[in-house]
Amino acid sequence: MRDDRTRYEAVSSRDARFDGEFFFAVETTGIYCRPSCAAVTPKRKNVRFFPTAAAAQANGFRACRRCRPDAVPGSAEWNARADVVGRAMRMIGDGVVDREGVPGLAHRLGYSSRQVQRQLNAELGAGPVALARAQRAHTARVLLQTTGLPVTEIAFASGFASVRQFNDTIRRIYARTPSALRAEAGTGLGAAVREATRTGIPLRLAHRGPYAAREVFDLLAGETVARIEEITGGAGARTYRRTLRLPYGAGIVAVDERSAGAWLDARIHLTDLRDLTTAVQRLRRLFDLDADPYAVDERLGADPGLAPRVAARPGLRSPGAADPEEFAVRTLLGRAAAERLVETYGKVLDAPSGGLTHLFPEPGVLAGAVDDPALRALTAALADGSVRLDAGADRDEAERALLLLPGIGPAAAALIRMRALGDPDVDPDGIPGSHRWRPWRSYAVRHLECR
Repeated sequence: MRDDRTRYEAVSSRDARFDGEFFFAVETTGIYCRPSCAAVTPKRKNVRFFPTAAAAQANGFRACRRCRPDAVPGSAEWNARADVVGRAMRMIGDGVVDREGVPGLAHRLGYSSRQVQRQLNAELGAGPVALARAQRAHTARVLLQTTGLPVTEIAFASGFASVRQFNDTIRRIYARTPSALRAEAGTGLGAAVREATRTGIPLRLAHRGPYAAREVFDLLAGETVARIEEITGGAGARTYRRTLRLPYGAGIVAVDERSAGAWLDARIHLTDLRDLTTAVQRLRRLFDLDADPYAVDERLGADPGLAPRVAARPGLRSPGAADPEEFAVRTLLGRAAAERLVETYGKVLDAPSGGLTHLFPEPGVLAGAVDDPALRALTAALADGSVRLDAGADRDEAERALLLLPGIGPAAAALIRMRALGDPDVDPDGIPGSHRWRPWRSYAVRHLECR
């Protein structure tokens, strides 16, 4: 949706399909909203459109208290695009700017900081710092309104460098102090809330449109590696739990199968709260929560051979991977061998939880310990950066690098590209005629795999 006329039509009809794809702001009120906001539709002459919430904020608009535009799923465009802007958005979402600054982001992209700044500003109306700040503000609001964490802890958990910066940003974006935001939600700092927070941070992971949760959980159940993953509960009410190796420490995450409308309920327990943004983004990629099921189903539903499957499973997702490097190793070895690796080389958690006792071993550990030539070559390449599978990796380069390694053929490299790098347009099985499903071949493959 590129022209303002169709954008205004989406706003007038309160079309939730476009939430997160663009934002609109009202000049007479100084507020920006998501397209589905239930407020009275403003006059066209007073409306401005922005590709990101950060762009609206950079132009002086405050977030609507009614529709909470910062809480919508991210644009599906950033998962599909393989250019510099798409890669940059995925890395900003993963917290790279918070950890390494704009120079670190630019280095990973292979461009100068000035080039990255210019390209993001030209297309998105905001640079990497503004985009990261908008993400921090959203994280802070969620923590203020759903947990009993002290405000100081929330400031640093959200990625802010100082409490003053945190306070100034919250006031500017929400026209409220952090304490006022918390009071509106009635969170408080009672003992019950503090105790709940100690057992994990409760979050709602928003998604767009229908979500075929059963098929996602079926896939994850079939792949579960003992000690780092488990699924509890019966069909329709399952909970997926796993451990995560994160930049600042370890984490345990849990996601419920039962969708509560437009989101999945999750709980995240971290040894270092600075890892919250990264943990959330990894869950979003694993569960493919930023997909656009309307666009996918429309395209694939037009194929006579797929139409019945699409109609039977609206909102089918193409799951990614919570840890791309781990997924590559698991693809090479298989489930049983991966479990043996965890038992032998995995790091034991300081505080095991249920069946979750270990972290998957790091590539550097495996490269110096295993005898298998193929596994040693893969893990060494992951450890030294010869193969990059991070959120902003160039997908073509990664696939070419994988194919140079022993033991990884075209099908395995394509599967890693599809799952570890979240590419929505991959056919690992080499299905004849699959070009007709582009740019959503990964979803077509999922439809064919489901029974």
